[in-house]
Amino acid sequence: MSTPDLQPEDAKLVTLARSARGRTGAPEGACVRDTDGRTYLAASVELPSLRLSALQAAVAAAVSSGVTGLEAAAVVSAADAVDEAGLAAVHDLTPSAPVFLAGPDGAVRGTA
Repeated sequence: MSTPDLQPEDAKLVTLARSARGRTGAPEGACVRDTDGRTYLAASVELPSLRLSALQAAVAAAVSSGVTGLEAAAVVSAADAVDEAGLAAVHDLTPSAPVFLAGPDGAVRGTA
């Protein structure tokens, strides 16, 4: 993972992911931006019958809205890495899309 200097639109992804996490009190928040510039955000889901990382949930929200490609994504989490399943979901749509990982304070720690 490399530590990037974010463009304003990518910094917005981190802000939105952070808001999703804070609003729900979930361990993770995520936001994805599609190729038309629309954003989709979600928090991690932990139910007895369903478990999704925030990134998986954000990708699912985008895909269920008809999105076929992503420009970028951001995850806000205390974890040291982006979850593999969420990363795979982003790259199923767009293999080259960067995924930024930020800590709970919003500081970006790297790009997957």
